[in-house]
Amino acid sequence: MTFRRPIQHCRACGSAVVYRVPDDGDTRERAVCPACGTIHYENPLNVVGTVPALGDRVLLCKRNIEPRWGKWTLPAGFMELDETTAQGAARETDEEAGAQIEMGPLFSVLNVPRVGQVHLFYLATLLSDRFNPGYETIEARLFTEDEIPWDELAFRTVKATLERYFADRRAGRFGMHCIDIV
Repeated sequence: MTFRRPIQHCRACGSAVVYRVPDDGDTRERAVCPACGTIHYENPLNVVGTVPALGDRVLLCKRNIEPRWGKWTLPAGFMELDETTAQGAARETDEEAGAQIEMGPLFSVLNVPRVGQVHLFYLATLLSDRFNPGYETIEARLFTEDEIPWDELAFRTVKATLERYFADRRAGRFGMHCIDIV
C-alpha cells in the first residue's frame, strides 16, 4: 500500500478537488478541480546523499530528528528546487555532517514506491576526518565495515547501499546499482 496524503484543494483556484481519471486520455486517477479543470499530478520525492569514505572507513550520521531518531544513516535528505542531484547530495553532506568531500560518481538509485521516493547516493571522498554536524545530527563518525551498527541503521535504503558499497570495495571496482525496496 502506497503512502499518499491526498490533495484536497486546487492550487490554482482553491476549490475542493475530486479524484477521477481525467478526460484527456490519461489512465490514472488524479486530483482534478471541477471548478477550473486543473489536473494535479503527484510525483515521487527525490532523496539525495553520499557514501563518504576515508580509506577503509565510511561516514555515518546519528539522527537527531524523526523519523528514526537515534539511528545511523548516510548523510542524505530531500533534494531542493534549483539544484542538481549531485549538488543536493553535497549540500546534505555538509548540512548533516559538516564534512568536506570530493564528489564521485552516482553509485545507487533506490526506488521506494511504497512511500513515493527515489533515493540517489553518490560516492564521495572525504577530504578530512573533522566533522561539524548540523542540528539534524547527534554525532558524525567513521566506521569500518566490521564496525557498522547494522542493526541500528535508520533506513533499508542505507543498508542496501552500504552492503553494495562494501561488496564492490572487496571486488576492487565500483559499479552503479539500481535497487527496488518493496
